[in-house]
Amino acid sequence: MGLLSRSRTALVVVDVQEGFRSYDTFAEVAAGCAKLLEAARILGLHTLVSEQYPKGLGGTVPELGELPSAPIEKTVFSAVRAPGFDLKGCDQVLVCGIEAHVCVSQTVNDLLNRGNEVHVPADAVGSRHELDYRYGLDRMRRAGAVVTSVEAALFELLERAGTPEFKAVQKLIV
Repeated sequence: MGLLSRSRTALVVVDVQEGFRSYDTFAEVAAGCAKLLEAARILGLHTLVSEQYPKGLGGTVPELGELPSAPIEKTVFSAVRAPGFDLKGCDQVLVCGIEAHVCVSQTVNDLLNRGNEVHVPADAVGSRHELDYRYGLDRMRRAGAVVTSVEAALFELLERAGTPEFKAVQKLIV
């Protein structure tokens, strides 16, 4: 597993929807995902956002800001299995969202099975229950994903200080 590379990395944001707003960690997860989305815009990363059954769980929350494209609607748990999922040739994937032990985990496992290198920022994924969150992260790590943090992932993608992109992304993490 290497460091994330801007030219090889896609961002996948899984199911940060209104139906999960009651979760204790929702605000933290949404904030982490919002930072990743804004940084992806600044850095020009290919980005996909999914929504699990939006008729029942509502749409993507406004805290994420302007999305790069319409979310992929799905009823399957893994975003990889949803129509319209395309990484545009990226072989590294940064995955964040809800729920760590269901849709995020299944997306990560499908990506790993396809041969992708997967990074999961622990502060940008969540579940309703702490136990599910912890075991979800543990299972992803054991399957081969790199568990990281939003800040660590962003600095890997930046590679260096002193650039206009660094200055823009730095504002997101201070």
